[in-house]
Amino acid sequence: MGDYGVVNLHNIVRGAIGAINPHTQAKLFRSIGYATGDDGVQVPRYADPVTVSVQIQPLSDSDLKQLDGLNIQGDARAAYLNGQWDGVIRPDKKGGDLLVVGTTRWLVIQSLEDWPDWTKLAVQRQL
Repeated sequence: MGDYGVVNLHNIVRGAIGAINPHTQAKLFRSIGYATGDDGVQVPRYADPVTVSVQIQPLSDSDLKQLDGLNIQGDARAAYLNGQWDGVIRPDKKGGDLLVVGTTRWLVIQSLEDWPDWTKLAVQRQL
């Protein structure tokens, strides 16, 4: 336990989980809004990427139920990573972050679990 009585459970189990499903280095691009082209088309803009260690896993039944109302289709997964990251929060104008693992791009669609030291995100594979 730290000085404040908070335990990072993810760090405790990280080694055991990583032995079965290894962690992968990825780039996280935070959305910073969009630019509008001369043709009126909105083009997403991103801050410089941050390198993160991520683990991609299937979504659990409860995760799927949580996402059910969002009408998410396609290949969706759970991404576990250290730090605090957000899904779409429209009033705060947050969302649309991209997680790039190897050559696969994942759109961050929702935060499923938010802890002081780590986050579980729902991500959708992009074509």
